[in-house]
Amino acid sequence: MGSKTFTEGRHTGEHIVSEANGARSREQGTLAAGNLAAGTVLALNAAGNYVQLAPAAADGTETAKAVLYASVDASEAPKPCVVHVRACEVHGEALTWPDAATEEQITAGTNDLIGLGVIIR
Repeated sequence: MGSKTFTEGRHTGEHIVSEANGARSREQGTLAAGNLAAGTVLALNAAGNYVQLAPAAADGTETAKAVLYASVDASEAPKPCVVHVRACEVHGEALTWPDAATEEQITAGTNDLIGLGVIIR
């Protein structure tokens, strides 16, 4: 009998090192599209909804604005989401960046998050 390999996805909040008391680090929003894992780095689109960071874009979605708290499947329609937007520390290894992101783009996204008070450890 052959062996099977199972890959476990990211758990809700797995990326968190620390956050502010209460829910000060978190905001509620809307994920516009995609089936994204907890820890995905997000941007805001023109409508003010969250989307996966698009570092090569020139429409505002190239600027990191948040980290997704829990997995959300908005592949068929926009869905509510919870995001970390300030006053927290996150595990760098637990963040999901776009597959095609370069080291320079990841550094820019990291700096965007630091500017918001989301520190990557």
